[in-house]
Amino acid sequence: MSKIWERNHGYTLLRPYVDACTRASYRKCRVEGSLPDDGAVLIAPNHTNTLMDALVVLRSRHRATVFGARADIFEQKTVAAILRFLRILPMVRRRDGIRNVLRNYEIFEEVDDVLGHNVPFCMFAEGRHRPMHSLLPIGKGIARIAFASAEKRPTVIIPTGIDYTDFFHYRGDVVLRFGEALDVNAFLAEHASDSEAVRYQALRDELFERIRALITYLPDDENYEARWAEIESGRKRAAKWMRYFLAALASPFFTLSAALTLPMWGLAEFLCHFKVKDAAFRNTVRFGCKLILTPIMLLVWGLVFGLNLPWWAALGLCLYFIHSYSIFYDWLNLVRK
Repeated sequence: MSKIWERNHGYTLLRPYVDACTRASYRKCRVEGSLPDDGAVLIAPNHTNTLMDALVVLRSRHRATVFGARADIFEQKTVAAILRFLRILPMVRRRDGIRNVLRNYEIFEEVDDVLGHNVPFCMFAEGRHRPMHSLLPIGKGIARIAFASAEKRPTVIIPTGIDYTDFFHYRGDVVLRFGEALDVNAFLAEHASDSEAVRYQALRDELFERIRALITYLPDDENYEARWAEIESGRKRAAKWMRYFLAALASPFFTLSAALTLPMWGLAEFLCHFKVKDAAFRNTVRFGCKLILTPIMLLVWGLVFGLNLPWWAALGLCLYFIHSYSIFYDWLNLVRK
């Protein structure tokens, strides 16, 4: 079996297209800060929007990045093979049972190999996603990996914050912030006299505080909803009459876009409303429909337009189609409350 960090020609070929689909999933997509070019680097983002979090991190860097994901999605061999092709490794959580947790030792060895070859490893240290502007406690896994790596080589953790304007509607805004590197070797030297348990907890606490400083953080308490509503009300947005006026002007473009991409958004919204229970996963579904169906629909429309229209009209409509999925959802966001 090839190493997960090794160059893969199929992955390299598909990567620009995946990054383009990720960018097209947001109206604005900004990156602040950067990652080190080499060395053992652990990326530690907050986790709020399922697969979209990983895609936003992936797009920020043109070189290879390996990710960790919950182990239960690797149960089917075909799915596991696809995920490995995508450079994703299974991370077993305590809730999966002690016997299964023992599998992590094998995975940790592979992660250590990744870090040893100067390929960053991105781990969502909270252990699960939650669509809120807060943080869950940081798990022990990232500390275990970081400390093991630091025994062999200089190792850093990059606290990372991902801020979305909307967790549930497609084509919102996102900001990715890479924070100051946490030097794991220096941290261990500073806590050399502490017990192992104290060192683990100290790193988890430090990482929690650093990630919190990089996001719009609201304490998870009984006032959370009220505080978030206040932030939302303070955001600049065009007056309702102006949005409806713009929507009316853009309605011909919306109608054309809706017709051209009907199989794409139709399938996406059917899955989102009738099959996907976790609302935070719905933008991932919309992304997936765009990723898979765009080439198919482009081929179909290319044949239809090419056989029935002058070449310049066919080319223009094909170029318009590429942006139609985004135009369709932008129009919906314009008129929604």
